Amino acid sequence: MDLLEYQGKQLFARHGVPVPRGRHATSVPEAQDAGEEVGYPCVVKAQVQIGGRGKAGGIKLAADRDAVGEHAQAILGMDIRGLTVHELWIEAASEIEAEYYASVVFDRSAKAPLLMLSTKGGMDIEEVAEEDPDAIARLHVDPLIGFQEFHGRRLAFEAGVDADVVRPVAAMLGKLYEVFVGEEATLVEVNPLIVTPEREVRALDAKLTLDENALYRHAENAELRDPSREDPQERMAKERGLIYVKLDGDIGILGNGAGLVMSTLDVVAEAGGSPANFLDAGGGSKAQAITSAVEVILSNPKVKAVLFNIFGGITRGDEVARGLIQAFNQIHPQVPFVVRLDGTNDEEGRRLLAQADLPNVYTEATMDGAAKRVVELAAASGNGSTRASDGARP
Repeated sequence: MDLLEYQGKQLFARHGVPVPRGRHATSVPEAQDAGEEVGYPCVVKAQVQIGGRGKAGGIKLAADRDAVGEHAQAILGMDIRGLTVHELWIEAASEIEAEYYASVVFDRSAKAPLLMLSTKGGMDIEEVAEEDPDAIARLHVDPLIGFQEFHGRRLAFEAGVDADVVRPVAAMLGKLYEVFVGEEATLVEVNPLIVTPEREVRALDAKLTLDENALYRHAENAELRDPSREDPQERMAKERGLIYVKLDGDIGILGNGAGLVMSTLDVVAEAGGSPANFLDAGGGSKAQAITSAVEVILSNPKVKAVLFNIFGGITRGDEVARGLIQAFNQIHPQVPFVVRLDGTNDEEGRRLLAQADLPNVYTEATMDGAAKRVVELAAASGNGSTRASDGARP
């Protein structure tokens, strides 16, 4: 779960990470009152879960109440890279002598937290990594040992931070690691991490991603979730107990088991198609779950064809077939479906589909054949037709 900047700073404050004082606002009057509270000059900051706010005009300096109102009026409702601004963070302005970049991320390949520090703060870290990878100091932390003081000093020396702030920066890294572990995050990022004229180190930004699977242990963090900021299809799937990730393609994918679904995505891509989603209906899926899955997949208007790839173990092929028949009777899909059933009760499932004689439903015996067929149907659907190029209906 991604947090907004002000939410991240509230979590930082729990762990003693120094941040500028600020106040949340959702309207122009609230923003002006917040400006009076934090003092002038202050900064009016758009709250959206994406970078590049400053370049888009979403961060403005204000010298008085009128300026806060003017900037708040302009920023609220602004579109920043596809996201609409509904919230603001009014923050006391900071004097800056140096800008650094710091982060803690879970490195799955190393199976350990990775700390990164760079003196090129304020820039997109992806650009820094591409143009000057040596400018980023990196260090893996053994999760059984945890962060040690020498880890922070080593990173600070390797990154080339000013000598007089090596220890404060190292201490800051320790606090960020504490946030990472204590809040069960997968990403803690500060860009920029600033050094003030008084040589104090502060987090001027906060980007946090929390592990949703751990939220049951953090009731206060679970309350930060705002369903209105989530993708509509992913929100619908979550409400129905489905594991769904939206992708950029036009072929809907449903399978039972994460490994099978991942393999299906690869096979469809290999056949020249572009998956529109990852959807794992889970083991033992019943007819109603299949119907719900179809509704979620088809709620994406980009979907031109759908592939069901089911390998039955505890999932029964006849239940999958009944779910698909039920879905067609309830929502009348207008796009073609390709169904590959194998395993438990697969013959009974194919028999039920044949008897139902559903429009635009095609069966295939193999995963490769199903992938090839659904790619053809998606292409035909894009050209205004949903007829199969060859082969028989069930």
